Amino acid sequence: METSPQDAAGRARAQQQGWYGESLGELFRGLMDALGLNQARLAALLGLSAPMLSQLMSGHRAKIGNPAVVARLAALRELAGEVTDGRVTAQAAAGRMAEIRASAGSALAGTGSVTTAPTAGQPLPPRRVAREIQALLRSLSSADGLLAAAGALAADHPELAEFLRVYGTGRTDEAVAHFEAHQD
Repeated sequence: METSPQDAAGRARAQQQGWYGESLGELFRGLMDALGLNQARLAALLGLSAPMLSQLMSGHRAKIGNPAVVARLAALRELAGEVTDGRVTAQAAAGRMAEIRASAGSALAGTGSVTTAPTAGQPLPPRRVAREIQALLRSLSSADGLLAAAGALAADHPELAEFLRVYGTGRTDEAVAHFEAHQD
């Protein structure tokens, strides 16, 4: 039996939901709305071609294969949240977007992170830490793969299994709560 393009796109969007917490179409539209971007500008900021962005949005492609792009996406998600919350002005956001675009897009803070490092002695915001861990895990494996790894670890290493489940397949708010409960 042949699979229709609509079925394939639906499966891709379901995979995206597991990997990124929502379909990339929803995620990208939210970023464009919050940051005042069009598709071409978002593609340039992420380091993707406009056709690739369109394929990801429509579900013709499921996964972002480049970890640097995933890290830039995490940085833009964080920035969009800060703009929406009123913590960052439009002018400051424009400067941050230029930094994100120019970055190599390392997935972890302290290794060339895409956003500016905190001042010495100041911890990273929990949401940023959670999102960067999520981006790294989701660039390494699918939600199913992370759940399988968590299942394999559960008996002997329940804390690591929980970590993989929460950060690898959970929502950002769950990951932030986990981080805040375990950061000391």
